[in-house]
Amino acid sequence: MDWSPLFISLKTSFCATLLAFFLGIFLARFVSGLSFRIRGVIDVILTLPLVLPPTVVGFCLLLIFGWSSPVGRVLRWFGLRVVFSWEATVIAATVVAFPLIYRTVRASFEQVDISVIDAARTLGLSEFTIFFRILLPLSAPSCVAGVVLGFARALGEFGATLMIAGNIPQRTQTIPVAIWSAVEGNEMRVAMIWVLLLVVISFFIILPLNLFGGKRT
Repeated sequence: MDWSPLFISLKTSFCATLLAFFLGIFLARFVSGLSFRIRGVIDVILTLPLVLPPTVVGFCLLLIFGWSSPVGRVLRWFGLRVVFSWEATVIAATVVAFPLIYRTVRASFEQVDISVIDAARTLGLSEFTIFFRILLPLSAPSCVAGVVLGFARALGEFGATLMIAGNIPQRTQTIPVAIWSAVEGNEMRVAMIWVLLLVVISFFIILPLNLFGGKRT
């Protein structure tokens, strides 16, 4: 049995979660400071990958990074290729994991007592210092929860990955794609192994949130 989908999925999910986390905290901080109406519009746009079907997300990514698109032409001019590459799996996983991290982090930022932020400003602290020394530490539990959920979502991504990265063994074949491929080939035993493995990994990823993240009664 080829175990490469496991390593590809873990590597892809780790890179995608890292990218989505930094993008999420940056945009969450930026959007939180906007007016209510503008924040509402941008929030909807950034949350769309969470509610759209994965195939729609994958199709949009194909339009953006396809060989005939403006971005694709620029990348091709530099000798770079995104479609049907491992980088495409990271892009797809990042896009679908980002909304979970973004919304969790933004909600946490908005729950921080504004008087604490105002007091820090009156003491002469810069916005950079306030963000990294006050806002981010106070939001750390929610940030961790968002990262865990984002990683689990990236690990289970299928539709967008299949459309933009394809099903290339030992290159772009993640665990969900390997399950689909095994079912298509009537290899039900292999599909069952991958399903059980994905369930176990997801279980132990989310379990710490319930064991250590909840309030003690």
